[in-house]
Amino acid sequence: MADWDWLGSDLQRLRDEGLWRDVRTIKSLPGGWCEVDGRRVRNLSSNDYLNLAHDPRVIAAAKEALDEFGVGAGASALVSGRSPWHERLEATICEFERTEAAVLFPSGYAANVGTISALVSDQDVVFCDRLNHASLVDGCRMSGARLRVYRHDRLEILERELRKSSGNGRRWIVTDSVFSMDGDLAPLVELCDLAEEFDARVIVDEAHGTGVFGANGRGVCEHFGVEERVSLRIGTLSKAIGTLGGFVACSISVRDWLWHSARTHVFSTALPPAVCAAAVQSFGLIGSEPERRQHLMSLSAKFRKLMAGRLLADGEGPIVPIRVEQPDLTQQMAAELLDAGFLVGSIRPPTVPHGTSRLRICMTAACGADEVESLARLLL
Repeated sequence: MADWDWLGSDLQRLRDEGLWRDVRTIKSLPGGWCEVDGRRVRNLSSNDYLNLAHDPRVIAAAKEALDEFGVGAGASALVSGRSPWHERLEATICEFERTEAAVLFPSGYAANVGTISALVSDQDVVFCDRLNHASLVDGCRMSGARLRVYRHDRLEILERELRKSSGNGRRWIVTDSVFSMDGDLAPLVELCDLAEEFDARVIVDEAHGTGVFGANGRGVCEHFGVEERVSLRIGTLSKAIGTLGGFVACSISVRDWLWHSARTHVFSTALPPAVCAAAVQSFGLIGSEPERRQHLMSLSAKFRKLMAGRLLADGEGPIVPIRVEQPDLTQQMAAELLDAGFLVGSIRPPTVPHGTSRLRICMTAACGADEVESLARLLL
């Protein structure tokens, strides 16, 4: 048997530094609630922004497909795992995103890693925001391209690096639309301006934007009016859509290339058909019930106003980070909020840089204005 004793000192270091992560079981409940250690509390740590994961119509759609197609897809999409529900979800995404084609992935992480590593070559230069999600960073690294890191609050660095870049390869600017730990938005207009000036392509991950931002819920690209200027949009089904999986909204030629070259698509079992059916229903509700999104944004704006001066970063939308800085204090505050009936995220290194620990509060459409006010009083 392998000797794992060498891990002991490293694990103890995590405890000593306040970075130990307890693994607990949480039961998700309808209406934006959850059960933690037998207690019913408001879930403000979830990415189910529109409260669709427990919507009876979404559940009914999944049940119907489950009865017809079973639990799993059985194989990758290119072998035998692509069902009529996969085809219908792809068509739904195309209609929603107004693109020619779409490709499904088993997760948002897989969508980012697989897409970037398939499209970006080792002859290229890729410019990656320092606060991008790990999946974007990993995809950029796996591509083999020359990697340049920039800050979206200091675009003069990106402009300088773009000006310096040379060679026969392509230039790519890769960014989240909403930065998941800070809650601020990427400056997509300015990024597109730079891309057009220096002949670069922009890839945007709308993981936390889809369903939340934009007049029709298509995300931050729609919000800023740059959909036609962005080369590629990647999204996830596991946040505002309330289900599971990732997708790329793209042209037919990009779809065909990803079907042949994106390893996380080619070599992964396809999503369960029931998940696809649920996602189709969710996209329909996003279109027919815009009041969910409007209520969410109104709550988010109210909470941000109440917490002015305590926010770690300026932004808009449902991800609201409260500055704490010290890991131990972050855990303590999260525990006190749990006692008061609110489950919030306690975010510490290595998820965020040292000295920037925070409470990550995620508003959802299930919340009420009175709850937002109660939470703010507890934090102030």
